[in-house]
Formats: sequence, structure tokens, C-alpha cells
Amino acid sequence: MNTKVLFILATGLALSTTSVNAQATDCANTASIAYEHAKVKNYEAAEAPLWKVRKECPTYSVATYQFGQKLLKAKYKKATGDAKVAVAKEQIELWKERFQYFPAKTKIGDMHSDIGQLMYDNKIGTKDTQFAEFDKAYTKDKASFKRPKKLYTYFSLFVDLHGEGKKELQGVFNLYDDVTEKIENEESRLAKIIAELTEKEEAGTALSSKEKRKLKNSGINLTAFSKVKAGINQKLGELADCKNLIPLYNGQFEAKKTDVSWLKSAAGRMSAKECTDDPLFFKLVEALHTAEPSSKSAYYLGILALKDKKTTTALKYFNQSAELETKASDKAKVYFKIGEIMKRQGSKGKARSYYRKALKQKPSMGVCYLRIASMIAGSANNCGADVFSKRAVYWLAENYARRAGKIDPSLRSTSAKTAASYHGRAPSKTDIFNNPGVTSVKIGCWIGETVRVPKL
Repeated sequence: MNTKVLFILATGLALSTTSVNAQATDCANTASIAYEHAKVKNYEAAEAPLWKVRKECPTYSVATYQFGQKLLKAKYKKATGDAKVAVAKEQIELWKERFQYFPAKTKIGDMHSDIGQLMYDNKIGTKDTQFAEFDKAYTKDKASFKRPKKLYTYFSLFVDLHGEGKKELQGVFNLYDDVTEKIENEESRLAKIIAELTEKEEAGTALSSKEKRKLKNSGINLTAFSKVKAGINQKLGELADCKNLIPLYNGQFEAKKTDVSWLKSAAGRMSAKECTDDPLFFKLVEALHTAEPSSKSAYYLGILALKDKKTTTALKYFNQSAELETKASDKAKVYFKIGEIMKRQGSKGKARSYYRKALKQKPSMGVCYLRIASMIAGSANNCGADVFSKRAVYWLAENYARRAGKIDPSLRSTSAKTAASYHGRAPSKTDIFNNPGVTSVKIGCWIGETVRVPKL
């Protein structure tokens, strides 16, 4: 190779390297400008340089797509009509580009559920294509798919497609069970946070600013999940009523009577919808106990025993069920059932013990706190040494009643009214003033707790 050819190749390589370096520098400079504006939410100034980086340097940084999503969300909130639909379509396109260039840094659940929600909200595509996006999110990345609104839309679309004859009724029930379990797991996680911080606060320990934010955010998210769960139950509606369940399961029984999973699901749904008077329920329970004696079969045998007013037998089955049960929310249901029986029998201490066991398994089970509050309030005259301590019992009952609304938003109104009622029967400010130096009251008998005297 002669000197002239070598010189031309070297020159070309140098120019190419210079060009690449210049482009890289330009990408970095433009991205820096875009990101700085986006960080302070000056999206108007950020838009041009951000889209320049997106077009000319798509692999520069995932931050381009992260800031781009924030920018488009801000535009989406302000847009109306056709402009809103156009922004939605651009958001969808941005998600796809992010996944194309940064698949390892893109959560499948977030991407497909967000695309599905944008399509649903803006009537983009058909119900089938909208559902397909949610289904990809749920089946491929269930852990990331947990936004309350999106879970509702996913289930709602499935029910709508069933109405159009495109999905089986059993499929609706299967998805309902799965989505409800996911929601209840989230509720339990949040309720546990709220219960722990509330108890800390009631004990007189001031919460840090971080703990206060955590308590507030947990309450907001818990309320959202509670509303969505109510919406899902409403959407399911009459599809899960006895008039639909009984013929469906009667038709499937012969083919499924040795299928343990199906028997559990069918018996569970009939129990939840109080279809236990129908002979089919007994057939399901009997087949389930024959196929695989378990916590579920023991629980249903307990229900049947209660219907026959055989309380001792029922308690035996319920205790067996609690010992065998491995799923926390179902174990809580069994403990609650035992607590209810103990409460009716007047065994308040034992009832409280089982309600607490239920709460340990399912921290969002606010009704347990209401039951405990009711028993405490009902024992005011028996568990105090004098008038002041007897009335102080209502402070404790009030505390328990308020906890119910904090961990279960669906009980918020009932919780507030009940707590207010107890507060009205507790010592007044005058009573507190006339008992100087009393900062807490130890309550005796089965209650055995100490309650703080509120500050004047």
C-alpha cells in the first residue's frame, strides 16, 4: 500500500473519530441543558433539547425517557379533547422507545399497564387490545403491576369481554380471586405500617417527620386500594350471586369433584356469597374433605356445624382449620370466626385474643378493632375501681375504635361515629382537672391495659 493511500485512510479515520467525538459532546451538552430544565419542572424550556437528544442520541441515557415521561404527563394533565389523545399516543410511543433502547431498565409491568390505561382512558384501540396490554403486564411482571386504578381497569375489561362472550365466567372468578388477593396483600402491608405508627403515637412517643409522612402516605394508598376493591366487587356484581354460582358449579361438579383446587374455589365462593343453604355446598365440602382433608374443608365443616347449632363441634373444626391454614388472610378469617363465637358466649378475653390473632395475620382487618372496642366499652362498669377509672375505660375503647378506620378506610365513617360515642362517655375536662397528677389509668379485670389521660 503506497504512502498516498495510507494518508487518505488515516485522514478519513481521524475525521470519523473527530465526528463521533463531536456528536458525543453535542449529545452530552444538549442532554445537560434538557435535564437541568426538567429537574426543576421547566418543561417548556426542556422540551426542545430533550426531544433532540431523544431523536439524535436515543441510547445516551435512560434519563431522557424518564424526564420525557414526566414532561408528557404534565402536558397530558393540561390537554383536552384531541390534543389529550395525541399526547397519550406520544406517551405510548415513548414507552416503546425506552424499552427498545433500555430494556433492562424498563419494568414490563409499568410499561404495559401504563400503555393499557392510556389506551383505555382515551379510547385508543379496542377493548381486546387494551386488555392485551394489561394482561402482558400482569402475566409477565405481576410484582410491578400494582397501581390500584390499573388493577381495576384490568378486571373491568375482563368482565366486559365476558359480557361480549369472549371470556368464560370461570375466568372472571379466577382473575377476581387473584387480583383481590394482590390488593389485600397490599392493604395488609400498609395497615401494618399504620397500626405500628399509631400505637407508637398513642403511647406518647412523638413521630419523626419521616414517620409522619410514612403514616400519611400509607393512609392515602390504603384508601385507594380500599376504593378499588369495592369497585371490583361492584363490577363482579351479580355474576357471583348464588343464582349464577349454583348452576355453574352443579354443571361442573361431576367432572371436577376430585379436583381439589376447583373444590376449594367453588366452596369458598359459595361460602363468601352465603350460598351455604343449597345442597351443593354440602356436596362440595364432603368431596373436598374426602379428596384432601385440609384447612378449607375443616372450615366449611365448621360452618355446617354452626348451621346445625353444634357450637362445640364447629369450634373443633375451626381450630383445626386455623392450625392447618398457611395463607395469612384465610387464617385471619378463621380466627375472626372463632372470636365471634367467643364474643357471643361472653368470653371477652378469649374473643380479644382471637381478634388479635386475626389482626396479626391480616393487619387491615379493622372490624377486629371495632369488636374489641365494643367489648371494652361494654365492660366499663365492671373493670373500673371508681367513677373516674370506670369512665376512663371509654378512652381505651375510643382508641381501638379509631384504629379501625385508620387501617380499613371502608370503616372510616363507622369508626369515627363509634369513637365519638365513646369519647362522649369518657371523663370530661372538668373530671381531668379534678384529678390532678393522674396521667394514666390502669384498667383491671379481663381488659388489663393502661390508658393515657389526654392532656388538657
